[in-house]
Amino acid sequence: MARSTHGRTNPWPDQHVAGSTAKTAPRDAVAASQDETRTMIALGSKRGTGTNIALYPWFKFFQNLTFWQAVWFLYFQNTLSAADALVLYAIYDLATTVFEVPSGYMSDRLGRRRTLVAAAATGLIGAMLLVAGEGFAVFALGQILIGASTALSSGTDSALLYESLAAEGREHEVERQEIKAWRYNFVALAVSAVAGGGLFMVAQTWPFVAAAIASAVMLIIALGFREPPRARAAPGAGGLAIQLETLRLAFSQPVLLWLLVLSVAIYVFSHLTFVIAQPFILESLQGTGTEADTPLIAGLVSAAMMAVSVAASLWAPDLRARIGLSGILLSAFALQVGLIAVLAATNEIIAIGVLLLRMVPNAFSRPFILARIQPVLADATRATYVSLQSFAGRLILAIALYVASFSSSGDGAMSYAEIQQILGWFVAAGLVCLGAMALAARRIAIDPSGT
Repeated sequence: MARSTHGRTNPWPDQHVAGSTAKTAPRDAVAASQDETRTMIALGSKRGTGTNIALYPWFKFFQNLTFWQAVWFLYFQNTLSAADALVLYAIYDLATTVFEVPSGYMSDRLGRRRTLVAAAATGLIGAMLLVAGEGFAVFALGQILIGASTALSSGTDSALLYESLAAEGREHEVERQEIKAWRYNFVALAVSAVAGGGLFMVAQTWPFVAAAIASAVMLIIALGFREPPRARAAPGAGGLAIQLETLRLAFSQPVLLWLLVLSVAIYVFSHLTFVIAQPFILESLQGTGTEADTPLIAGLVSAAMMAVSVAASLWAPDLRARIGLSGILLSAFALQVGLIAVLAATNEIIAIGVLLLRMVPNAFSRPFILARIQPVLADATRATYVSLQSFAGRLILAIALYVASFSSSGDGAMSYAEIQQILGWFVAAGLVCLGAMALAARRIAIDPSGT
């Protein structure tokens, strides 16, 4: 039986191998685990899952070539209004929320490759609609499809990586591989932020044209994936009832619940600064004579954010080893709350420099959270669990943005007073959440090594 560092028995040691909730004798479970591992390695070599590991960082690279990231709010605000821009982002998040759990179930039942192919295809169509569309309804449909694309890849991409590593007998590399992929994410985001800002100044739709091209390449890469072998389930396993029971067991573990809540909080606060960044930069530049260059400046700021985050990801493993998993995760969230507090306190140009830290908390959290939960989760519900995690974050963010839209004027740009009011409420909520998570971490063994 697998044991924790504190000598307690793992309540479901064989689930990450067989995806079953059946109880077996200790020696039978160990033997079955060894047989499954040997079988998966053999199947992995035969199916070429090593190719998945090599392609995965490039899939993440093209997935994150979001050329519109630094200009989407300005695009919707210029075409419609600031209030509509907030609602359109809420629609994107709501669509992602609606598709999150079904997409996770689809991934667990129909396969990782098919789900990622569908993710790339829907993203491509959504970007094309934002290029060709006129009016709120068409933009909303494009946002829905892009949201569906995000949901389809959520959890499935990391599940493909872990299962491919397991098939090659390299599951111990999961943390290193996730960090590597995260760096590819940041580089792609940095490149596309600058390029998107420049493209926007030429024509407002060009960033979305470039995003559509990136989605097309992402589709080609997804077609090149091989479905990784997954551990065999016990008789009758894999049905909806068994999957629900497996998820119930997952949520009964304090460490997974703690990581779920923290992941949701980090997601919400990270995306709040993503939404607010563009109108905040525009307001900060008022009276400087550079307002017309806001799209390019926003792109440069976003690119600098990613460069800082790449540097942070290089330092992250050492910091994690020094202060432990719970330490680095709580520090990441504290940094997010502090960043929002500064933006709420002042809109001077110097505050734009604080935005450079926006993605650092993600570099300090996301790869480590994925590496912590993947070995614990069952193959049959791995993507579903991550989708539920994203579902909760997106639902809370969508509700928050919808409520925040009432604080914005229906016409024209969002003022700093409006931004300040929204940020103030988030700072208060963040401090309460941070305190509660820190107290809970003292009672839960977050770090698998017990540090």
